[in-house]
Amino acid sequence: MSSRENSLFIDGPCGPLEALYLELPEARGLALLCHPNPVKGGTMQNKVVSTLQRTARDAGYSTLRFNYRGVGASAGSHDMGSGEVDDAEAVVRWVRERLPQLPLSLFGFSFGGYVALNLAERLAAQGLAPERMFLVAPAVMRLESETIVSSQGSSLTVIQPEQDEVVNPQLVYDWSASLQRPHELLKVAECGHFFHGRLGELKDLVGSRL
Repeated sequence: MSSRENSLFIDGPCGPLEALYLELPEARGLALLCHPNPVKGGTMQNKVVSTLQRTARDAGYSTLRFNYRGVGASAGSHDMGSGEVDDAEAVVRWVRERLPQLPLSLFGFSFGGYVALNLAERLAAQGLAPERMFLVAPAVMRLESETIVSSQGSSLTVIQPEQDEVVNPQLVYDWSASLQRPHELLKVAECGHFFHGRLGELKDLVGSRL
């Protein structure tokens, strides 16, 4: 069984979106991975995103990661908001046409957490709530006040480094405390935003919950 991702392009709202896709035979589910801030150099090749992809793959999930508009070879320009959520929704439509039977899990790192949360709400409104969500150091400061995390059918795990230099950990803790739904908040001590030297621990935290 090959574990090599295939490079492809998916039609997005602003043109083709560059993606890496791995379809496993007899997969347990499908993992969609959303990458960090494109303005700060975030891409689908980010090491945290790559770690999450390998973790999902090793747990028996088909995986799909992609570059938002204006990133890498993806068409368009940065929106830093609903545009990237539109891109993610287009990617979900594409993969759902191919793997309609597989339960969907969303993974978002940093700005990708913002994208994954908003995508989950859109999907829930369509009766397609994801089975699981993993948010790693999510950029909760970007969320609109009216954003509702209501996907009660989804399990939600939030993983937050305690020494995050990009996303204020206390904002994530306060946001977690405000949620009116069951979820798990995991704090990673002595760890920065990009999990330098701690990617193995991140893999263990996520892998044990898949």
